[in-house]
Amino acid sequence: MGWFTSQKGRRHIVVCGHITYESVSHFLKDFLHEDREDVDVEVVFLHRTPPGLELEGLIKRHFTTVTFFQGSIMNTVDLQRVKVHEADACLVLANKYCPDPDAEDAANIMRVISMKNYCEESRIIIQLMQYHNKAYLLNIPSWDWKQGDDVICLAELKLGFIAQSCLAPGFSTMMANLFAMRSGEPSDDMQAWQNDYIQGTGCEMYTETLSPTFTGMTFSQASELCFVKLKLLLLAVEVRPDDGGDTKISINPRGSKIPANTVGFFIAQSAEEVKRAWYYCKACHEDVKNENQIKKCKCKNFIGGMMVHSVLKSQQIGQHITTDGKPVQPNGVAATKSGLQPPPTAVAKTGSPVKKSVSMKEESAPEIVPENPRAPIRQDPMRNGHPVIVQPASDFDFEKTEMKYDSTGMFHWTPARSIDDCILDRNQAAMTVLNGHVVVCLFAHSDSPLIGLRNLVMPLRASNFHFHELKHVVIVGAVDYIKREWKTLQNLPKISVLNGSPLSRADLRAVNVNLCDMCVILSAKVPSNDDPTLADKEAILASLNIKAMTFGDIITNIESMGDSKDALNNMGDTTVKRPGPIYGTNVPMITELVNDSNVQFLDQDDDDDPDTELYLTQPFACGTAFAVSVLDSLMSTTYFNQNALTLIRSLITGGATPELELILAEGAGLRGGYSTPETLGNRDRCRVGQISLTEGPLAKYGEGAKYIDLFVAALRQYGMLCIGLYRILFRDTSTSTDASSKRYVITNPPNDFNLLPSDQVFVLMQFDPGMEYRPGWGDGKTGDRIPRSSQGGGGQKKGDAS
Repeated sequence: MGWFTSQKGRRHIVVCGHITYESVSHFLKDFLHEDREDVDVEVVFLHRTPPGLELEGLIKRHFTTVTFFQGSIMNTVDLQRVKVHEADACLVLANKYCPDPDAEDAANIMRVISMKNYCEESRIIIQLMQYHNKAYLLNIPSWDWKQGDDVICLAELKLGFIAQSCLAPGFSTMMANLFAMRSGEPSDDMQAWQNDYIQGTGCEMYTETLSPTFTGMTFSQASELCFVKLKLLLLAVEVRPDDGGDTKISINPRGSKIPANTVGFFIAQSAEEVKRAWYYCKACHEDVKNENQIKKCKCKNFIGGMMVHSVLKSQQIGQHITTDGKPVQPNGVAATKSGLQPPPTAVAKTGSPVKKSVSMKEESAPEIVPENPRAPIRQDPMRNGHPVIVQPASDFDFEKTEMKYDSTGMFHWTPARSIDDCILDRNQAAMTVLNGHVVVCLFAHSDSPLIGLRNLVMPLRASNFHFHELKHVVIVGAVDYIKREWKTLQNLPKISVLNGSPLSRADLRAVNVNLCDMCVILSAKVPSNDDPTLADKEAILASLNIKAMTFGDIITNIESMGDSKDALNNMGDTTVKRPGPIYGTNVPMITELVNDSNVQFLDQDDDDDPDTELYLTQPFACGTAFAVSVLDSLMSTTYFNQNALTLIRSLITGGATPELELILAEGAGLRGGYSTPETLGNRDRCRVGQISLTEGPLAKYGEGAKYIDLFVAALRQYGMLCIGLYRILFRDTSTSTDASSKRYVITNPPNDFNLLPSDQVFVLMQFDPGMEYRPGWGDGKTGDRIPRSSQGGGGQKKGDAS
C-alpha cells in the first residue's frame, strides 16, 4: 500500500489515466527535459494495476523524482494516499489509440469529478479525445479555468494545426516543435538542410516579465529590440485590463503601448536566454554588443527589481504624450475629476501629430493608439430590436447583409443550410471552377466516431479574413458519415461535399485536386487492436495515389462532363486559375497519421531510417505529415506555463474564446449575431500567413540579404512578425524549377541567416481593414502590397480578387 510523503518545500504532481510504458516514457522525457528551468517537482503515478517490467525499470531509473502507487483515482483513500489535496496539479492522460474515444473521455471525466469532489481547489489538466465532450467538463461546478484547470482536446488541436497548414503550409510542424522540448543540436554528419531544421526544433516558447526599459514602447518597437539586441523573438504580450478583469493575450498587437510589468511570450532556445528580457537595462546595456553579456546589472537605480529612473521617465513621457498633462493613475490612464475612467474616445489619425490619444476598449486597456483609421461606421435605426451596423455605401455590397459573423464576431457565419444543398456529384464538381481551395479526403464508416470536422473548418472561417479570401472546402468521403457531422458545419460558409472515395482518381480529378491550396488526408476509422500499424493504411494509400497521378492539359474522360465545350473553357481559363502542377508529387498535401512509425511509407524517395524519431523525418520536417503524438508534450507545457496553451489555442483555432466555448457547449452550434462596433473590432486581430520573397516590396531581401534585414523591414513597414522560413529542399542538382517542390521548415533562423529568392516566410500578419473587394489586386500592378505565396489566395470564382 504505502502513503506518499512529500518533502518540505518540494512540489508534487499526480498523474493518472492511461499509464503505460509508452505514455509514461514520453511524458517524463518532456517533463524532465534539461532545457526547462530547475524542475524540482516529484511525479506520482497512480494506476489500478501494478507496473509491468519495462515500466518498473523506467520508474526505478528516475527514482529520485518518480514514484508509482497502485490504486484507483475513484477511491477517496487512494486520493489521500497520494495527497491529491496537496498536489501542485493532477494530470489525466488519455489513450489516443483507444477503439472508443467517447468511452475513454467519459472515464477520464469521471476521474476529474472524483478529484474535484475530494478537493475542489485541485488544479487539473486533462487530455480529451473529442471536442464535444469538453462541454461535460464545464458542467462540473468546481471546474474553473481561472484557477488553472485546463483541457487539452486532441481533436480540436490536431485539426486546428492541420487547418493552419492549409493557410501556411508547414505551420503545423513549426508549432509542434515550439512546444515540445528538444535540444536541437546540429551535427557535422547531417545534410545542410537537416542542420537548419534541427537548430529550429531547439526553439521553445517561454514567458518572462519585460524589464522596465520596455515600458511605454509599442509592441513592434519592443519586438525589434528583443530580436536585434537580445536575440529573442517576442510573439505576444499579456494584457491586464484596468478594471481588474481577466488577462488577455494579444498576439502581435498593433499600436498598443506596453505597460509596466507586462509578461511577454518568447521563442528562444532555453529559459536562460529569455531572462535577458528581464535584465535588459537601457542605461547599462545600450552599448553591449554580445547578447550573452546582458546579465543583472549593478545599476544604482535597480531597486527591488524595478528601475526607478526608467519607470519615472516612461511615466513622464506617457503623461506628456497621452493625456496632455492631466494627472495620470499608475496604470497610465488619465483620471477625470471623479477619478473614474474617461469614456472611450476614438482617435482619428490625421496629418498633424495627435496628442490626446486614449482609446479604451473594455477588455484590453493598454491598446491605446490604433494606427490604421477605420472606415466610419454609421448606426441604422433599430431593426428587430437590435441596432444594425452598416458600413458606408462605398463598400462592397456583401457588407449590407445583416448577419455575417457569429455572435462573438470571431467567425464568418451563414444561416444553416441542409447537407443536400451542398452535395455535388462528380459532374457538378467538374463543372465548378474549383481553384485555390482545400480538399479534405476523409475515410470513415457510417458508424465511425465523430472527429469534429468543425475544428478543421472553423479556423479557415475566422473573421480576420475577408469573405472573398475564404478558401472553399470540399470534403470527399462517405455522405452517411458527413451527415452525422453536418449539424456542426451547417452555419459555416463555402463548404461542398462530394459523395465519393478519396481513393478514386476520377473523384479527385473532379474536385481539381491539382489546383487546390492543400489536400488534407484524414481518417475517422478506429485502429484495430490486432495490428495498430495498419491504422494508417488508407491515409498512406490515398497519399501515394495522389502522388502517382499526372495532370495534363486535357483531362481524360471529358465527355462525361456534360457540355464538353464549357468544361474545356473552364479548364483553360487562365485568368481564374494559376497553372496547377503536372505531377501529383507537387500537390500540397498533409496526411494525418495515428502511428508515428508509418511516416516512413509516406515518402518513397526519402532516406529516413525506420527508427528515426517522428520530428526528425523528412515528411514531418516538410510539414506533409502530422501525428497526434506530437501533442503529448502539451501536458507538461501547460503545467509549467498555463498561458502557453491559451496562446497556442488562440493561434491555432483562429480565435476561440471562453465565451465561444460556452456557446458551443450548449450544443446548438454557432449563433449568428448582428454586427456592432465591438464585434467588428474583434476582426482586428493578427493571423498566420505566408509571404513570398519572389516578388513584391520585400523581394529585394531575397537577393542575398540577411534574415535580420527582412525581420526589421517587415515589422516596421507592414507590422508583420516573421517567425520562420519555408525553404525549398535541394535534393537534386537539376536546375529546373519543378525539380523539387518539397520545402522544409526553419523556425526562427539566426539573425545572420542568408535568404534566397525562392524562400517563403511564415508571418503573423495584421488584419487589413481596407482590403475588402478589389478587382485586379495581386495582378502585379499594385506595388504597395505584399504578395502571398502561391498557397495564399482564397477559393475563387470569376472576378474575385486573388
